[in-house]
Amino acid sequence: MLLVATALAFAYTEQLKLTPSPIVGTQVTKVFSPVCECDTDAAVIAFRLREVDRLDVEIIDRGGAVVRHLIERLVYRRGPVQFVWNGRDDANATVPEGSYRPRVRLVRQRRTIVLPNPIRVDTTPPRVRLLGVAPRVFSPDGDGRADRVVVRYHVDEPAQVSLFVNGRQRVRKRGLKRVGTIDWYGQVEGAPLPRGVYRLSIGAVDVAGNPAARRPGRAVVIRSVAIGRDRIETRPGALFAVLVSSDAASVDWRLWARTGTAKPGTLRLRAPLQPGRFTLTVTAVGQSARAAVIVRRPAP
Repeated sequence: MLLVATALAFAYTEQLKLTPSPIVGTQVTKVFSPVCECDTDAAVIAFRLREVDRLDVEIIDRGGAVVRHLIERLVYRRGPVQFVWNGRDDANATVPEGSYRPRVRLVRQRRTIVLPNPIRVDTTPPRVRLLGVAPRVFSPDGDGRADRVVVRYHVDEPAQVSLFVNGRQRVRKRGLKRVGTIDWYGQVEGAPLPRGVYRLSIGAVDVAGNPAARRPGRAVVIRSVAIGRDRIETRPGALFAVLVSSDAASVDWRLWARTGTAKPGTLRLRAPLQPGRFTLTVTAVGQSARAAVIVRRPAP
């Protein structure tokens, strides 16, 4: 009798192997985060039914225990069907991180199929570190000298990395590299930003949709030219020196009626002959810096 039962079971199993699967075209979300409050906060389970049937669809854990009943004894027609799992169990609690699988019971055909597509629940955000920013002073003026800042980063898992400038996302890195660089050219939507101090920070979002916590960034300065002093006091006709900082090959200067061109560095000029308040203007690649020149006669 035992031999007969064994033979019948074997024959039934072999028949199932030869019978086309009642489910085809399976597509299941590979990884998601039910806590990210983003577009990937749920898993989609989709397939096609060869025949009309009454379905039970469940989510099971690695040990085969049911954690969530998605639908029970509902009739679906032949064709595409789709279900959504929000990462919660039957008690509406978020399930622990780990791997889960959809299980489909076809009541009329008396078949149970565990889909081979695992769903990974990931609720741990990535950790990103800003490794370096260079140079800290640059001039996005298109002259080929110090036109960009290079930001180096490291993420502890594959993630999409973004650069934030003063708290707003400005550059999104393609790919999911854990170590890399992002170039920033001091522009927003193609327009160069004015000179000033800007704070750069790094953000990251892993493949499940979890965002990394952003830490305080590092400050960079945009400028094409700068004068070492805002106010210069001197005597009529006296020589004075002031430091001019620029990555340009040369700068143009104007003081009262006189003009000239010089290399960046120490600029030596002669003060106007008459007392008064004058403006020293130094220009490089279309941007200018100014300093007040106060000319006073020496006290008698």
